[in-house]
Amino acid sequence: MCSIRGQVHLIGATRKILTGAVVSTATAIFGFVFSAVMFGAISPANALPSFARQTGQPCGTCHTDYPGLTPYGRLFKLGGYTAGGGKYRSTLFPSQNDSTKALAAYTKKWGSDLPTKAPSDTSQDIPYAPPISMMAIVGFTHTQADQDPTGSPYHANDNVVVAPVSFFYGGAITDHIGAFAQLTYNNAPFGAQDPADPYTSKLWTWDNIDVRYARTGNIGGMPVTYGITANNNPSVQDPWNTTPAWSFPYAVSNIAPTPAAGTLIDGTFAAHVGGVGAYAWINNLVYLELSGYRTVNHDAQAKLGTDPFGAPGTFEGIAPYWRVAVEPHWGNHWLEFGAFGMSARVHPWTFTTDANGFYNNETFAQTDRYNDIGFDSQYQYQGPNFWITLRGSYIMENQTLDASSLNFGTNPTNTLNTFKALASLAYGNDNRVVLTGQYFNTQGSSDATLYAANPGCGCSPNSDGYTFEIAYIPFISSPAPGWPWANVRVGLQYTYYNKFDGDTVFAHDKNALFAYIWFAM
Repeated sequence: MCSIRGQVHLIGATRKILTGAVVSTATAIFGFVFSAVMFGAISPANALPSFARQTGQPCGTCHTDYPGLTPYGRLFKLGGYTAGGGKYRSTLFPSQNDSTKALAAYTKKWGSDLPTKAPSDTSQDIPYAPPISMMAIVGFTHTQADQDPTGSPYHANDNVVVAPVSFFYGGAITDHIGAFAQLTYNNAPFGAQDPADPYTSKLWTWDNIDVRYARTGNIGGMPVTYGITANNNPSVQDPWNTTPAWSFPYAVSNIAPTPAAGTLIDGTFAAHVGGVGAYAWINNLVYLELSGYRTVNHDAQAKLGTDPFGAPGTFEGIAPYWRVAVEPHWGNHWLEFGAFGMSARVHPWTFTTDANGFYNNETFAQTDRYNDIGFDSQYQYQGPNFWITLRGSYIMENQTLDASSLNFGTNPTNTLNTFKALASLAYGNDNRVVLTGQYFNTQGSSDATLYAANPGCGCSPNSDGYTFEIAYIPFISSPAPGWPWANVRVGLQYTYYNKFDGDTVFAHDKNALFAYIWFAM
């Protein structure tokens, strides 16, 4: 057993931390990407094409770097994904006839330069386009050292993989209800696969889900956007990219090795839980949210394509998640600082097996307690033809392992802390070129049982390194055929490790180069 908590990845393209590469292959990869861009039949790029059809806006309106959000993009999300203004009706049964001016009204509400609410957007005379989209990432991965391909459909190195492939419902349902819902296909990971294992072959799974009800009002003369969110991944509902669910890197290799240790709030229970919460955005300044999560039934997880044993156990009762943030802005400057956290009691899996060798649906009566508290900040500046983004987050996790220490022999208490610092420049017409660099660090208590499989002598969860990326959108607002029904993005990404799961001797072997073409339509 590698660890009690396991190496849990967030499904889809949004959360797996990329590793590995050698620069000597960069020329070949650039040639591969350049050929695909220059000679492929590629349409102009927006974020989700369904959002582009609904709002009539290119990606640079909502995103500095998809899915990194601008102030407008954050308010579009807080408004329940319901803003209109495009050539297509976003709701099947509209209640008003003011769609042609919807985006302008949305932007100028309350005399602000920021949008705060989407009015009802449509006339029956405007055609209805279902808010359906899909994406696929074609990626090339090269790790500095070969991996063991035994039992995997891969080479030891230099693999080209089409994954993930996702289908989305993204947009308005009614005037006040909207959704971002994702269904994803992912290829099998590296390592031996058991064809008899019922979860090995389940490559289709529900991914990030965020369904919202949103309205606007006034409190003491101050504008307020408020709503309800139902989702399956703590922090996926957050409008900033400083919390785990939508943090950088956004497109990643899912066959490169990644560090095993991660905090509970950092995707450990993504797609294993369901939650509901209420939020308020007050006076375009203060954000408040309180949500609660429960573990999805074991059999329901299996039917949704999620391996229940991919999480360390099941929640006891409801696990609260909270968020507070303040975002003052002046001119073209936006500064956010805030805090977030989650507390959960987890019944660990017993890992007993049945007659076929599969894990039983059994947990221990005792619980492990995880308390996560995070602090985050972001600064954005909008120049005449560029965006600058600076971002940082720090998560502290205290673990009280009553169940695991009694039944597995772990330490009775542990700590695990993560830190990220990012700088990004998005330059050109609707952010055509994006340069990003990020430092990441994980530090925690050594534990001879919890991290027994980690290399090195200390049984340590510690990892740190850097990720660099250059991304390019070849078509944005140009009148290429297909807009706003399709888009593309190409990128080259490199991750360098100083330390990997406590190991400093062979950490560089995990360095990886990842070149990708990201299609959406």
